[in-house]
Amino acid sequence: MRLLMLTPSLPYPPHQGGALRNYGLLHSLSTAGHQVTLLSFHDGSPPVQSTPLVDLCETVHTVPTPSRTSAQRLFDLITSNAPDLARRLRSSAFCASLTALLAGQMFDLVQLEGLEMAAWLPQVRAAQPRARLCYDAHNAEYALQRAIYRVDRQRPRRWPLAAYSLIQWRRIQAFERDICRRVNCVLAVSDEDAAALRPFRPDGCVHVIPNGIFVSEYARIDQTLDLGPNALVFTGKMDYRPNVDAMLWFTNAVLPQIQRAIPTARLYIVGQRPHPQLERLREKAGVFITGWVDAVQPYLQAAAVYAAPLRMGSGTRLKILEAMAAGCAVVATSAAAAGLPAAVKSALILTDDASEMTDAIVTLLGDPTRRFQLGQAALAVVKSHFDWAILLPRLLAAYEDCGIG
Repeated sequence: MRLLMLTPSLPYPPHQGGALRNYGLLHSLSTAGHQVTLLSFHDGSPPVQSTPLVDLCETVHTVPTPSRTSAQRLFDLITSNAPDLARRLRSSAFCASLTALLAGQMFDLVQLEGLEMAAWLPQVRAAQPRARLCYDAHNAEYALQRAIYRVDRQRPRRWPLAAYSLIQWRRIQAFERDICRRVNCVLAVSDEDAAALRPFRPDGCVHVIPNGIFVSEYARIDQTLDLGPNALVFTGKMDYRPNVDAMLWFTNAVLPQIQRAIPTARLYIVGQRPHPQLERLREKAGVFITGWVDAVQPYLQAAAVYAAPLRMGSGTRLKILEAMAAGCAVVATSAAAAGLPAAVKSALILTDDASEMTDAIVTLLGDPTRRFQLGQAALAVVKSHFDWAILLPRLLAAYEDCGIG
């Protein structure tokens, strides 16, 4: 099968959310013998030629990520009914590259990675009407925006943001419905997301292909860190709203209670592009914000407990899968564990209450044996449910069911 994959950012290095999923999909399809062409936004670092993508893909094409000012976003909000997400990656350079690729060769399948890339669907369909189209929904985006709205409306000072989220929720829902109706195949990352998207399909067919990882990569120890005996770790893209909200809530409602019981407890917030709202956390005792790191594995392997206190979001949390693959004891909220099957949730400690989360973490910090047992259970279930070796046959079966392949 000859496949064109459109991604919002280069899927290498596979450190965060979308890149992890896209790299896993691309790597798995390539090693299964399919011919993959990649077109992606990328700003030059790392150089494409220095990545494994050049060996995995037939060709790799990149264009710079377009910039978009707040004034432009406000103008679009007022003058258009399109969601902000659909306009974020408008680019004449990408349009030209896509036009050239579609004119130069025929593809059996064009896969649109995430709702941002689905905005290019009309151009693809016009150029190659016989190509099959697959929309890979990294989130049920309207459900995510709805959850953000419901959190923001509870606090009067955030009502302007709640109003914005309300507008975006309705616009995204209409856009997402249109995309799901026009493609041949829709992939969702969880049963919950699939249920949110199925009403948008005339046939009700949405295939669940969970986020996956290469589990063996998390057992390797290329670098060791000493974060202290009571290190709490959180990982993620730190300008992403649900991650920012999680850390603001956790450092206010949970961490102080933990530190009263265990003064040496430290929190490491690991991930690129920390949001300005997080800057004030640097002043808190025992809180460390790393920014970009070359690899999250050393932090996961050095963690006493992995904390995932998300209060909003959708999809399957790759951050939790990574922590489980590294053998971490994980304490998470129900929102953070959304999309995970019951067998996987059984290897986590789940609570949405600040006091209960405090008690769970304090208990684990004082019980190395229990931490080890929980971590080994987590590793076993993630290996059996979320390794790409397990997920690839499901992906190929989904394609076949949609007449692709």
